Amino acid sequence: QVQLVESGGGLVQAGGSLRLSCAASGSIFSANTMGWYRQGAGKSREPVAIMTTGGTTNYAESVKGRFTISRDNAKNTVYLQMNSLTPEDTAVYYCYSWAGRAYWGQGTQVTVSS
Repeated sequence: QVQLVESGGGLVQAGGSLRLSCAASGSIFSANTMGWYRQGAGKSREPVAIMTTGGTTNYAESVKGRFTISRDNAKNTVYLQMNSLTPEDTAVYYCYSWAGRAYWGQGTQVTVSS
């Protein structure tokens, strides 16, 4: 069983930055693919950034060059640094882990004002 707890969401003005954190427990963190998804109001949940155990990263086209995913295996934590935020980035952001099956955090709200 994997538990994921996100933090770092909030309200920010357009052009600003936020860093999300996701603390994981209950499995061998370094062996898990980790990532972030988001779900805007009235929209489907979509992948934002994924990092494999080997360090390979994949980003949604809409966030490339602005968002950076990273992980600290010693702290069992994955991060999402979000820069140059726009109102279109407003969503609930979910931490994701694949450890034989998908696990999800409870989500953290990110609101970007214009």
